[in-house]
Amino acid sequence: MYQLAISCARGRMLSPLRNTLISTLRRLPVRSASTTIIQDERINDFTVENEPLLGYLPGSPEREELQKAISKYEGTQTDVPIMIGDQEHRTDLVRHQVMPHCHSHSIAQFYYATPELVQKAIDVAVAARPAWERVPLSQKFDIWLKAADLMAGKYRQALNATTMLGQSKTVIQAEIDSAAELVDFLRFNALYAKEGMKWQPRSPEPAATVNKLRLRGMEGFVAAVSPFNFTAIGGNLAYTPAMMGNAVLWKPSDTAVLSNYVIYQIMREAGVPGEAVSFLPADGPVFGDAITASPHLAAINFTGSVPTFQRLWGQVGNNLAKYRSFPKLVGECGGKNYHLIHPSADPESAANGTVRSAFEYCGQKCSACSRAYVPESLWPEIKERMVTTLKTLKTGDPRQFDSFMGAVIDATAFKRISGYVQHAKTSPNLTILAGGKCDDSVGYFVEPTVVVTTDPHDRIMREEIFGPVLSVYVYPDAAVDDMIGLANDSTPYALTGAIFASDRAWLAKAADALKDSAGNFYINDKSTGSVVAQQPFGGARMSGTNDKAGGVHYALKWTSPQAVKETMVPLKDVKYPYMG
Repeated sequence: MYQLAISCARGRMLSPLRNTLISTLRRLPVRSASTTIIQDERINDFTVENEPLLGYLPGSPEREELQKAISKYEGTQTDVPIMIGDQEHRTDLVRHQVMPHCHSHSIAQFYYATPELVQKAIDVAVAARPAWERVPLSQKFDIWLKAADLMAGKYRQALNATTMLGQSKTVIQAEIDSAAELVDFLRFNALYAKEGMKWQPRSPEPAATVNKLRLRGMEGFVAAVSPFNFTAIGGNLAYTPAMMGNAVLWKPSDTAVLSNYVIYQIMREAGVPGEAVSFLPADGPVFGDAITASPHLAAINFTGSVPTFQRLWGQVGNNLAKYRSFPKLVGECGGKNYHLIHPSADPESAANGTVRSAFEYCGQKCSACSRAYVPESLWPEIKERMVTTLKTLKTGDPRQFDSFMGAVIDATAFKRISGYVQHAKTSPNLTILAGGKCDDSVGYFVEPTVVVTTDPHDRIMREEIFGPVLSVYVYPDAAVDDMIGLANDSTPYALTGAIFASDRAWLAKAADALKDSAGNFYINDKSTGSVVAQQPFGGARMSGTNDKAGGVHYALKWTSPQAVKETMVPLKDVKYPYMG
């Protein structure tokens, strides 16, 4: 029988986050006036590698440190202020972040920014941006590398613990996200920006003119709207534009406030001025209305739902005439990701990969497998493997190290996901093969649920669920090529997809035919698990603008390059020689 373990352990009362993290604004030296506008900026050479994952085995130092951090943060309700510049703000709009696996327990109290405070943050950002933009990139890179070192070491377990408690991630999911991926974003974005600066336009010989490309921040401010499901995304959305000289307004998700605030504090300790990034928990429409109404909006960096991004995009379109510059819109919106299994596939690998992709972190990864196409010849073995495996996996409190997954994020998500489970229970086209239990009495727990459908166009196969529900369509082996069309065309999304086969000719054919179906495409591997600098992430269609976070071009996207031509020889005549 599948284990549904629910607990609400009480932790010791410990002191809140150290106030020393909220340091006085560190004024950074600004480049003095140079003799030429196109003087080169010297960047110290550096290289980076992906941050290794720690194991957290019983008795390991990292496990002991993590357990201490968990006890600290679960034992106190952290007060999280609105931060604009160096000023803390609190309003009457008080909110609480609870533990999804024990929703009676609040770990953070925070405050919604009013429209007036959002406008204040805009004013501070616009005023501060010129000075921050002039801080040499070499100094900014040093700050970002220092912050990465702090996150990899001193504050690693603070990030992991707040992510586990506030977003109900198991230890390995937190370690992958709030430790390794976040550190990788900081380091690799600095590296790629440095490498991107090396290209310069041609200057003809003899040197009568010198041509340079200067990377500037964007005039105005950048609005960063981050999701709950990856702590690292919050750090990337807010701080990569800031690294390139932009002033940022960061609206974190209500259900990731605490871990995101820890990021904010670490970046301040590393040397990022308060004016460069304001921390603004807010009601979504209030924040969106304020930023899109400002003539100084330079860009929106967004990860979240399709309707929200469409609303922001529409507001920008309606306000185009009032902006000083055309705003950049960068968005990642999730998907309805597929596993397409060929009759020649390894059934064990396909089954295991599908379980991991569909159910790690409760299917709340943008890349999680949500639909699978399985051939009749392999279905008995794949079904048996998945059902048997799921019986051994525990859904429970992520503080219990034997939990495979925790709770879904909040009551809204629980209602949506359980609605799809109820649809599976009542539809004549659907059969629940495994799971199906939902219990929100203590935490928002939904069992990993496998649904078999006889209709590949049922809404459970087309709509994004963003929860631990996998839909399977079993097809006749001879119809395998028809499944390529279903994978490609039956949903509006194009984020991730995976194909499994040992038939190399079919793999080549399917990979070509499915080129537009996914921004991240996997062959004989699950559809999740992209790594910064290894699989840059993003999708097209309704999955977003496919800007490839974690890739070489991402940091440069947040600049407004200026081409500069300096002429060394005075112009002595207006006429051209042929006119003589």
